[in-house]
Amino acid sequence: MNANSDVRLPAVSVIMPVLNEERHLRGAVEAILAQEYAGEMEVVIALGPSTDRTDEIAAQLVAETAADANKRVHTVPNPTGRTPAALNAAIKASRHPVVVRVDGHGMLSPNYIATAVRLLEETGAQNVGGIMHAEGENAWEQAVAAAMTSRIGVGNAAFHTGGEAGEAETVYLGVFRREALERQGGYNEEFIRAQDWELNFRIREAGGLIWFSPELRVSYRPRPSVRALAKQYKDYGRWRHVVARYHEGSINLRYLAPPTALLAIAAGLVVGALVTPWALLIPGGYLAAIVLGSVPAGRGLPLKARLQIPVALATMHMCWGWGFLTSPKSLAKKVIASRRPAVLTSN
Repeated sequence: MNANSDVRLPAVSVIMPVLNEERHLRGAVEAILAQEYAGEMEVVIALGPSTDRTDEIAAQLVAETAADANKRVHTVPNPTGRTPAALNAAIKASRHPVVVRVDGHGMLSPNYIATAVRLLEETGAQNVGGIMHAEGENAWEQAVAAAMTSRIGVGNAAFHTGGEAGEAETVYLGVFRREALERQGGYNEEFIRAQDWELNFRIREAGGLIWFSPELRVSYRPRPSVRALAKQYKDYGRWRHVVARYHEGSINLRYLAPPTALLAIAAGLVVGALVTPWALLIPGGYLAAIVLGSVPAGRGLPLKARLQIPVALATMHMCWGWGFLTSPKSLAKKVIASRRPAVLTSN
């Protein structure tokens, strides 16, 4: 798999789950097709029921690459619109031994695939991944990107903040050996969110290695509004709790920090209003912490973006915590009833 050797490079299947991605889809696919990788490559786009021009853009990409046998784009339907179902549909429709997951709003760095293929060989890992490099196109998105790449925003998650290469619990997106995906039956389609974490947990439980490397970098476009960010992080918290119920021992202190902070702030507000104003030091301390933490996080950004970082941080923390605390046990029951994803059969 070494790109610098005379050994033939493995063919690669890039799978993309998309829904309402007219803004970024063309750029994401063009970044894939422009990869500095000499091996054969295909792109499989799983199309959800979009209400914008996503399907039209995908059809254009299919037509534009039809004559290139080594870099061809094709599509498969995903009627449910759900990400794990889209990923499984794309895996089934793909055919190569290395499977690269990319989202419709993710932009691969030019040597991403070549580096990932090399790392698979060097480490023996079943899945390798790198940094989710959030980049905004306006002041709000820049604020969210700063929050998502700061330790005060996401703790010590290496795929957000960077770090040394090494074994990891999970990675952003992922470049897999197909055999690992097929052995696990693909993504569990009951996990609307957190399906990456859950799949990587199963791979690790089966003895497989998940490897993080800062050499791998994907540009990510944050949610465009407070409301969209709030929903995203509420869903993250909700489904991370489902993973914790489904896989005992999979939780750690980093995941408990947001719900703990939310409960402490709520208690401080109630006690401060009804018993003693000293309790207001808890929400006041949290507010001071995110304001101070936003200063280094926003270094180099325009003033408008810097001023919105505390809003982004609070939205991420509080909505993740709320989602975790209110996650219904019925979700875990559905997941447990399904128990194992359907076995994948590639074409």
